[in-house]
Amino acid sequence: MEEKLAAFERLLNIMDELREQCPWDRKQTLESLRYLTIEETYELSDAILDGDLEEVKKELGDLLLHMVFYAKIASEKKAFDIADVLHGICDKLVHRHPHIYGDVEAATEEEVKANWEQLKLKEGKKSVLEGVPKSLPALVKANRIQEKVRGVGFDWEETHQVWDKLQEELGELKTEVEAEAAPARIESEFGDVLFSMINYARFIGVNPEDALERTNKKFIQRFQYLESKSKADGKTLQDMTLEEMDVYWEEAKKLNSELT
Repeated sequence: MEEKLAAFERLLNIMDELREQCPWDRKQTLESLRYLTIEETYELSDAILDGDLEEVKKELGDLLLHMVFYAKIASEKKAFDIADVLHGICDKLVHRHPHIYGDVEAATEEEVKANWEQLKLKEGKKSVLEGVPKSLPALVKANRIQEKVRGVGFDWEETHQVWDKLQEELGELKTEVEAEAAPARIESEFGDVLFSMINYARFIGVNPEDALERTNKKFIQRFQYLESKSKADGKTLQDMTLEEMDVYWEEAKKLNSELT
């Protein structure tokens, strides 16, 4: 514990020195750091998906630096400091875990989530959806919305019900497309299909964001193989037929399955 506290103190001291002595660090504001923090968060996400723990360690350090940086700027504004931040999250964790620090019983993950959402409503929030950031990517936001409402009991009971709903939404989309409906109607039905897909993913234990990102990475890997191998064979994609490209694509799929 002493080593951990000493390491955190070292970071705080370095932050103080940089804020005083480094022209770039002196110039930063809460607003200027915001987009950098978003970038760092995505870099951490990439490292996690890649299973690169060494990179995860580095990206966690970058994010921790940002947290300390925000607190330092706020302390200069006499708003709060890092101690206030730490006490705040500690107090919230204790309050939100009455099954650990109180006399409430919660034996399952679902009971814990339900208690969490009920406590937030008691704290003054008007909606369980208030905690969903408006700027979240739509896929992540849909997943969080569904998790939030599940916490208060608004959810399907069985997986097959969600699958049936997905089939219903696919049918409605197909109907609108075949009828050549207005783009807005097709877009609306397509959105319903995506929302239902995300809901189904939740029921079968799949994180839709992770699943899609892994598919993105897989597609990139295969397409880049197609590019490099066709170029090595003296071909250009623009002059190739889809059937010719598919030969390389199947090679990439086979190679990918052997590697995994």
